[in-house]
Amino acid sequence: MTSAQPGIRPANPNFSSGPCSKRPGWHLNALDGAFLGRSHRHKIGKQRLKEVIDRTRDILQLPDGYRVGIVPASDTGAIEMAMWSVLGPRGVEVLAWESFGKQWAEDIQKQLRFDDVTVRAAPYGELPDLSAVDFARDIVFTWNGTTGGVRVPDGDWIPSDREGLTIVDATSAAFAMDMPWDKIDIATYSWQKAMGGEAAHGMLVLSPRAVERIESYSPPWPMPKIFRMKKGDKLREDIFEGVTINTPSMLCVEDAIDGLKWAESIGGLSALLGRVTANNQALDAWVQGADWIDYICKDPKARSTTSVVLVVTADWFQAMDEAAQRDAIKKLTGVLEAQGAGFDIGSHKDAPPGLRIWCGATVEASDLAALGPWLDWGIAQVKSELVGD
Repeated sequence: MTSAQPGIRPANPNFSSGPCSKRPGWHLNALDGAFLGRSHRHKIGKQRLKEVIDRTRDILQLPDGYRVGIVPASDTGAIEMAMWSVLGPRGVEVLAWESFGKQWAEDIQKQLRFDDVTVRAAPYGELPDLSAVDFARDIVFTWNGTTGGVRVPDGDWIPSDREGLTIVDATSAAFAMDMPWDKIDIATYSWQKAMGGEAAHGMLVLSPRAVERIESYSPPWPMPKIFRMKKGDKLREDIFEGVTINTPSMLCVEDAIDGLKWAESIGGLSALLGRVTANNQALDAWVQGADWIDYICKDPKARSTTSVVLVVTADWFQAMDEAAQRDAIKKLTGVLEAQGAGFDIGSHKDAPPGLRIWCGATVEASDLAALGPWLDWGIAQVKSELVGD
């Protein structure tokens, strides 16, 4: 920690974990030409929507036969649509180690009201025992725990000959982590995460196995309109060709296209992953040199590379109760915001008191390197105010 105020501020101080920073160089002019004031059912509107789907498929390098669709209500709508549409024929296991995984477990137990549900939970900063998962059942989990700073390290623990489906909330992993699509039957994410798009739209990726489940199984409960992806006994293929269930924002669609074009311009998925790696190295260099903070996740292989969660380890901070710790974090984030050095970096409200810093591809490594000294300076101010020098 230092009392000397740093001389260099991050050029872009937006480190929020959602909505995330816009791509480098983004400006409103990027949305010129958006198909506005017209029907999204018009052929041009459908072409724009299909362009999002096609560019997504290409950048993510999805296998042949995988469908990609635009659905309502962000990642939440997409994962709920998936769960309500396919769960039921088998028992379900939910892996939960942070707030969103716990939410999906609660919805499965209390809203869908399944009896045959196993929840494999772990505290913030840890993973449940992946070797204990029963793949004869359907598995629901977050690839990256956005609020917990923990991700599954790879897909090696998922068998290729699994009987059940793998249903993956990938909202802070898609475009930022190397995802083995052959191990994933359903994936969901939202535009406002890794690509820095605008909110309210979800993306749904289906494997052929997921399509077979949808077409062979009819859930016994009433299905809300925004969850219906089947007509009769067949998948509504038009959803995966640019026809949406409800009216999308064509301004958001144009922004999504802009982000995908940027990804293509820098080299596609490999370049995006390279930027995430560089960002993590920049932040880690500061963490390793700081004596007051550490990762919530102690296992480097399971540590999130996008929503990096840090906890304050200083003795004076640990001596406080949780309410006082949360107040100290609010003071720290307030100090940085007042200086224009870092926005929206406090941990999620359900997570332990600490910091959460987005390191996805739309953030610059130089800005993360500049952020560290401001955190050192900021925590020194907070310590001085709360406990003295």
